[in-house]
Amino acid sequence: MNIGITCYSSYGGSGIVASELGMELAARGHKVHFIAASLPTRLTRLNSNIQFHEVETTNYALFDHAPYSLALAVRMAEVIVEQNLDLLHVHYAIPHSVSAFLAREMIKETRRIPYVTTLHGTDITLVGTDRSYLPITRFAIIQSDGVTSISQYLKDETCKEFDICGERTIEVIPNFINPTIYKRTPNPELRAKFAAPDEPLLVHVSNFRAVKRVTDCIRILDKLNRRIPVKLVMVGDGPERSQAQWLARQKGIADRVHFVGKQPDIPSYLSISDLLLLPSESESFGLSALEAMACEVPVIASATGGLPEVVTHGQTGFLAEVGDTDAMARFAGEILGDSALRDAMKLECRRVAVENFNATEIITQYERYYERILEAFDTPQK
Repeated sequence: MNIGITCYSSYGGSGIVASELGMELAARGHKVHFIAASLPTRLTRLNSNIQFHEVETTNYALFDHAPYSLALAVRMAEVIVEQNLDLLHVHYAIPHSVSAFLAREMIKETRRIPYVTTLHGTDITLVGTDRSYLPITRFAIIQSDGVTSISQYLKDETCKEFDICGERTIEVIPNFINPTIYKRTPNPELRAKFAAPDEPLLVHVSNFRAVKRVTDCIRILDKLNRRIPVKLVMVGDGPERSQAQWLARQKGIADRVHFVGKQPDIPSYLSISDLLLLPSESESFGLSALEAMACEVPVIASATGGLPEVVTHGQTGFLAEVGDTDAMARFAGEILGDSALRDAMKLECRRVAVENFNATEIITQYERYYERILEAFDTPQK
C-alpha cells in the first residue's frame, strides 16, 4: 500500500505512535509518506520506503496566525496526486481530520481517496469537548472513512461526548511496542550518573504538561525518601518543568532529582530504572507505561482513563486515585522493599507487553483495517 500519515511532530503519544506505525509499515514493504510541519521526533529509521513532505505556511500581515490547517489540506492534496496515495491516515482529530476532509473534497472530481482518523485522547477529552470545537470535531469524525481509538475507554468517551457511535463505527486498536527495541538493556555507566549501585532509581517520562501532574512525582519521591533513599530521573520537557524543579528545592530534595530534558533513546533510561511514576490526571492509554513494562519496569500510576487497560493492579504495578501521592509512595515502597514481588512484576510486565501489545500483531491489525476501508471505499454505493 501507499499510505500518507499526518501527525504532530513534537513529543507526545500521538506523534510517537504515528511515527512508530509508519516505520513498522515501511519495514513490511509499504510506502509511507509523512505529511507534517516538521520531521516527527521519533522518525529515526528513514529508508527508501519512507518519505517526508513538509507543510509550509505563508506569513501574511492579515493573519494573526498562519492558517496551518488550510496549508496542510493543500499539501495533502498535492501528495495524494503526486505520489498516487491509496489512503490517508491522520492522527489526532483537530485539525488533521478536518484537513484530510478538505483535501479529499478538493480533488474528488479527479481522484478518490479514503482517510482514516485515529483518536488519541485530548483531541476528544479536552479539545474536542470544548463547545467551540465540538461541532467541527464531530463532523470530521463522521466524515472519516474509518475511525480508530487507542483504548476502549477512549472509544466509550467519544461515543458519550459526541453521540457518534450510531453514525460511525470506531475500531479499538491499542498502542504497541517493538519488543526488539523496547527491552531491558543494562547500562551501568548511564545509571551511575543518577544513583549509587544499591540506590533505587525511579523514572518519569512525559511532555510535562499539567495533565501529567509532574509535581506529584516530586511529592511521591519526598514521601518515599523518608523511608528509603531513592533517586528520580525526569525525562522530557514542557511547561510544568520549572514548577517541579521549584517544588524539589522547596522539599529539600533537589539533589535527588535529575531533570535530563528530552531524550531520543527512551529505552536506555527505562532500562536503568526500577519503577515508573505516572500520576497523570488523565491518560487515554498510557504509552509510557507500556514502554516501561516492555523494559521490565513496574508502574505506579493513576487509576484513570485507559491506564487500567495497560497496567494490572498488583501484577504489573499498582494503581491509585488521581492525586493520592500517599498511596503511590506506599505502593512504590512495597515494590522496592520486596525483591520477590519486584522480580515477579518485572517478568509479568515484559510478558504482558510482548504478548498483548506486540507491534507484529498490532501492525497486522492496522493492515487488515486499511484493507477493509479500501474495499468498502471501492464498493459502489447502492
